[in-house]
Formats: sequence, C-alpha cells, structure tokens
Amino acid sequence: MPEKLRTRAEIPVEHKWRLEDIFPDDQTWETLFADTRRLMEDVVLYEGKLAEGTGVLVNCLAWMEALDGNLEELYTYARMRRDEDNRVGVYQAMTDRAGSLAVDLGSCMSFFVPELMAMPEETLAEMRRDERLSLYDHYFDNILRRKEHVLSLPEEKLLAEASELGEGPGTIFTMANNADLKFGEILDDEGNSVEVTKGNYSRFLEMPDRRVRQDAYNMLYDTYQKQINSWASMLTASVKSDCFFARARKYPSALAGALDADNVPESVYDALIATVHEFLPQLHRYLTLRKKVLKLDKLKFYDLYVPIVSEQDVKISYQEAADTVREALEPLGADYRQVLEKAFSQKWIDIYENEGKTSGAYSWGTFKSHPYVLLNHQDTLDSLFTLAHELGHALHSFYSDKTQPHIYAGYKIFVAEVASTLNESLLIRHLIEKSGDPKAKAYLLNHYLDQFRGTVFRQTMFAEFERDIHGSVDAKEALTHEDLSARYAALNALYYGSNVEIDDKISIEWVRIPHFYNAFYVYKYATGFSAATALAQQILEEGQPAVERYLRFLSGGGSDYPINLLRAAGVDMEKPEPVRQALMLFVEMLSELEELSDVID
Repeated sequence: MPEKLRTRAEIPVEHKWRLEDIFPDDQTWETLFADTRRLMEDVVLYEGKLAEGTGVLVNCLAWMEALDGNLEELYTYARMRRDEDNRVGVYQAMTDRAGSLAVDLGSCMSFFVPELMAMPEETLAEMRRDERLSLYDHYFDNILRRKEHVLSLPEEKLLAEASELGEGPGTIFTMANNADLKFGEILDDEGNSVEVTKGNYSRFLEMPDRRVRQDAYNMLYDTYQKQINSWASMLTASVKSDCFFARARKYPSALAGALDADNVPESVYDALIATVHEFLPQLHRYLTLRKKVLKLDKLKFYDLYVPIVSEQDVKISYQEAADTVREALEPLGADYRQVLEKAFSQKWIDIYENEGKTSGAYSWGTFKSHPYVLLNHQDTLDSLFTLAHELGHALHSFYSDKTQPHIYAGYKIFVAEVASTLNESLLIRHLIEKSGDPKAKAYLLNHYLDQFRGTVFRQTMFAEFERDIHGSVDAKEALTHEDLSARYAALNALYYGSNVEIDDKISIEWVRIPHFYNAFYVYKYATGFSAATALAQQILEEGQPAVERYLRFLSGGGSDYPINLLRAAGVDMEKPEPVRQALMLFVEMLSELEELSDVID
C-alpha cells in the first residue's frame, strides 16, 4: 500500500481508460455542445403540432433521439473526465454545463408526453398503425400506462426546469465527499504512517491487526462527525426533493413513484424486506461463528470485514484478477469471452486510485462508443470481485447497445445488478471448486458469506432505512441528524442482533452512503443478487440452453419491462422464491463453513 496517493499524472497510461473513444479532445466536445444547442431550436417544428400527421410524430421522435444521444455523449464524457480528478476545474465546469443542458433539454422536450396524452385515443391509435412507428410500440405503451401521472404542459416544463435543483443535494454530497474530505493518517500493521482514504478504508478493515481496524474506523467516522449537521441537511434535502417530485406527479409516496419507473409493484419491495427478516436468525448464526473464531466477547463493526480464516493473506494483483475473471466466466461461452477480451485490451478500464479520483467503482459509457469501467483496485479479493462485477455491467451494456436501437439500449436499474452479480456468483463457485485446500475453501466460503451479507442483508437494511425516512417526510415529520442516527442504529440492532455492539459511530454510517442520493436504488442489489444466483445455477446445470437465454436477456436492453425480461431468462421476481433460494444458498454455505470449524477455529 503506498504511503501517499499518486497524482493522476503519475498513473501509467496503460492503467487508464481511453475516453478519446468518446471525444478525441475537449474542442470536439465543445462543437457538439454548440450543435446540440442549435438542434434544440427545432422544437418549433414539433411543439403543438404532433396531431397534424404521422410524419410530424415520426420526425419529432427522431429529433428527440438525436438530442438524447448527443446529451449522453456530452454528459458522460464530462463527468467521467471529472471523475478522474474531481479537483480539476475545467471538467467541473463541463459537467455543470452538461447538467444544465440536460435540464434545458428536458424542458425543451417536455411538451411531447402531455401533447401525446392530449391526443384523441383514436387519432394516436391510427398513427400507430403506420409501419414507421412500429419500433415505438413498447415506448408508447410505457408512456400511456403512466397517463395519470403526466401533468399539463406548463407543469411538465416547470418540473423539468426544477430537476436541476432537485439534484443539488447529491451534487453537493459528491463534491464534499470526494473532493474536499480528508481523513488523515494512521499507523498500519508495520508501524508506517499511511493516509486513510475511501478507497483503502475497506483494506484496513480486512487487516488481522484489530488496532489498525479500530484506528481506521475511528478516523473515518470522527472525520464525518465533524460535519454531521451538514451531512444531515444534504440527505434531508435529497429526501424532500424525492417526495416533492413524487407528490407533484400524483404518486401516493416517493417509493411508489420510484418503483413505477421500472413498472415494479411495491409488493416486490416489501416482500424483499419481509423475506430477509425471516432469515435474520441465519445472519445472527453467522455472526456467532465469526465472534467465536475471532475469539471476541463482542463484535465491533470494524470486526465484520476481516477474514475469519486469518492465515489466508490473499493479495491479488490486477493482472491476476483479470486472468481469474477470464477463467471464471468461461461457462458464459466463446462470444462472451471475446467481448471480455475487448474490455481488457482496448482500454475500457481505469484501474488504480489517484488523488481526487471518484471513489468506488462503476461501469458507464455511451451508445456510440463502448462501455467503460472505473476501479480503485487494491490487490484484494474484494477488488477481484469488483472487477468481475463491473465487467458484468459493461458487457450487459455492450450486448444491449449492439442489439437494440438507441431508444431501447438502456436497461432499467431493476435488472442492472443481475449481470454484475451473476459474474460474482460464477467467480466464487470457480474459486471454491478450484481450491483443494480446506483452509482456502473456508476462506472463500467466508468471503462469499460476507458478500452475501453485504449485498442481500446490508442493502436490504439500506432499503428499509430509505423507505422509513421517505415515509417520515411524506408524513410531514422532521428529520434531524439525531433522528436519522437513531433510526439507523435501530436497524443495525435488528439486522446484526446481540452479537454486534451498536456504537455512536456506526449510527452515523448513513452520512457516507452515496446511493441514498439515488433513492430506492439499493434494493435492486438484493433482488438482482437473487435473480443472478438462480440464473448462474441454471447456466452451470443446463449449459448452452441457459447461456442462450441469458445472452438474450443481456441483449434485451429496455425493449420490455424488467420483470418480463427476467421471466424470459428463467426467474420470476414477482414471486418470493428467487430471494428465498438465494438465502437458502447462504444457509448452505454457512453450514459448509461451520463443518470446517476445525480449520478456522
């Protein structure tokens, strides 16, 4: 682990992504930005005229797709450049300008849906018989199903213009959390003074030396605590924004409004929480084993991530991680592997952490270029899984972009985590199968149980927290940092049970969770994990027929509703079985780990 983070300039070029595949230079970006501004002026050709004839509607749809495509290129490039180093002013400005353009574009096109809705049903039905509009059948169906939530034209324009204000809390959080926050230094397990960063924090929590884990934990949360009122104000403002926009669109709650975008019933969300609650005793059982193996009277939250098979000090370089991912994903077939090689060889991936770089990991990109992956690789098993995870997203995007027209290339968030988590599922099974050493197998089982805990149990806890705090604002109740912390502490007590001590620091963990600024997103990690677990099992058991169904799913993009796409792939998320099956796998692997207690005790 380096003592200090490298600057962006110090990262070798072969370890950086090639954003020139989107724009060769910033001036080309500026040219498209100006062209897009001019293209928006063509709104006069369409606003108020959609009912004049099918040709006008066809041309309007093509105009809107061109604008959407341009905006995708402009915003993605600017934001990804900013993510390389959030302190660079030129890319801060370009991101802000692209964000403002998105607002203006939304306002410019806001006439379309209300005008379409105002059209007599028989007029629209007659237009839709034209072969030129056949491509848009699902697009129109998806609009019309939400007719009661579409407002008048002036109201739609107002909401579109207000959307930039609604994104303000998340933007402020991102800048404060990534560009401004510094945590200071601690002594590592060898007595070296090292800087704590968001990128290496998880590495500290995996260290066998409990003093190092505790110091990193205290350093992180003591730093966040200093601005607790600011973090609470940011999150509260974001929740209020969510609730405002849901009310404005006549949804009974922010949750209902968020789920309707994917056409997912609230029963799916509530059933996830209820099913996970059923299995909380199994999570407590795992924590009992963890406490026993670590020989602790009481677990602290900084004890939850250290491998309980302490003898296995796994260090995995990026190259080793890439080779392992290649091997693990072989069951997905030759075509999938060929695309995977493009990701590795054609500079889709930005690998290492540097000063100012956005923390965490993601996959992004544009329809016209290709997917990209941002990493902050740390030579850990977690980083290996992160690589497999983000490449799952990237290849999902690749297949969707390759197969679907632009209007359907983007897939809904509800299915977004399936491809990424399926890769993780294949990876862990590959690693366990390849391991002939009981101690190594125990280590991997422990790791997968922790992944399970983080993806299903923890994300569901986050989902429950989101549901509760949005419910409070919907009910006109105030949210203070004391209230947020009390709610969060109570959920931690419920999910982790009596084996883990709830302290003041974990009570403020909500301050650092970026997903809370993208409301009702995290539950999809848990549902996606469940669907992926079932699909991975089908691929391993059935072989090619299951692979073909899965690749069709990856190629489906947004051409159908998410639940329908998953059902065609082989899982029905309207039933509790996928979640329950995933949790039963947790129980099965926990039993295997308990049987190896003589190895790990």
